[in-house]
Amino acid sequence: MEHLQDMALRAKKAARQLALYDTGTKRRALHAMAQALESNIPAILQANSRDVELARENGVREAMIDRLTLTKERILAMAQGARDVAALPDPVGQVMETIQRPNGLHIEKVRVPLGVIGIIYEARPNVTVDSAVLCFQSGNAAFLRGGKEAFRSNTKLAELLRQALEQQGLCPDCIQLLDDTSRQAATEMMGLRGLIDVLIPRGGAGLIRSVLENAKVPVIETGTGNCHVYVDRAADLQMAENILYNAKCSRPSVCNAAESLLVHQDVAAEFLPRAKARLDQSAVEWRGCPRTQAILPGIAPATVEDYATEYNDYILSCKVVDSIDQAIQHIRRYSTGHSECIVTQDEQAARQFAAQVDAAAVYINASTRFTDGSEFGMGAEIGISTQKMHARGPMGLQELTSWKYVVHGNGQVR
Repeated sequence: MEHLQDMALRAKKAARQLALYDTGTKRRALHAMAQALESNIPAILQANSRDVELARENGVREAMIDRLTLTKERILAMAQGARDVAALPDPVGQVMETIQRPNGLHIEKVRVPLGVIGIIYEARPNVTVDSAVLCFQSGNAAFLRGGKEAFRSNTKLAELLRQALEQQGLCPDCIQLLDDTSRQAATEMMGLRGLIDVLIPRGGAGLIRSVLENAKVPVIETGTGNCHVYVDRAADLQMAENILYNAKCSRPSVCNAAESLLVHQDVAAEFLPRAKARLDQSAVEWRGCPRTQAILPGIAPATVEDYATEYNDYILSCKVVDSIDQAIQHIRRYSTGHSECIVTQDEQAARQFAAQVDAAAVYINASTRFTDGSEFGMGAEIGISTQKMHARGPMGLQELTSWKYVVHGNGQVR
């Protein structure tokens, strides 16, 4: 515990220094971080290859291996993400609102950093870079605890980012990576109230639930993604086929991938066979309701548990529905509030879906895979918030700030 407290104290001190860095200083540092990643691709890949090798030896599923694996292209994308964040407006010090009171008081609502942001995450090395970059640009220290599967990758990435800061004459302690990946360390980290200002879990349902139930530090809930694609009676079926394939198969291990398909009964007989033929290209396993099974003989039956599951794999649950109302009712029951999609050419149906589906992102004729900070123009993201307080959806720079009121007077008393 003393080791964690010492790291958190250093992060707290670093956050105070970081809050004083001007925009130009932070931008130069981010470009230096990007260059450090690009200049050390072989070393990063070497560390990552050992992580992947051990993960396979330990029986980690291939879909999860995909999350863990780094390639030259993915490292270059992380570096570009750092540059993209550097190009965005610096949120720190932005005046969000001004109020002029009759008594002469001039009130400014000003963006400020949150302080020390703790991130607990699983086998996603890119989270190390995304979190560090976004925290740094928004004036926050990043206190990171990654999963054991990505330990070597995370260690190398954090080392390079810290070295880049040191070379710029800046405090490296604003990026801290915990070297203990045990559950005990995570639990102790959750109790560092007063040292960590906010905690963000990124991972599966079990991790998120553990943090919500055990943390003494304020938590921003980033959600599991039980995402649905609803194919309406007025859908363009070729469009629906393309959207479904992309949402399910482009990268099934991520939280914005589709897990469940809902199809209006009027188009089910035509759409389901062609959808299955398309998804067969990626060997997707189907689990369907009785009406789905009647159209697609041989698929497994879908249970209540299937409809509630975020598979993170090449598995899809399916249900034929009588109406858009039944589709919305199904989504309300099983959705985790992440991303939901309707495919339709009916404007009224689209409006109804957008108004009645409660999710961080609602898509009309587009894949759920776009729920991502870079795709939303944020450069990167620190997570997808499925809660409604403070931040919702992809969390970028502005979502990593709070505000304070700066009140200018000339002697007013109350």
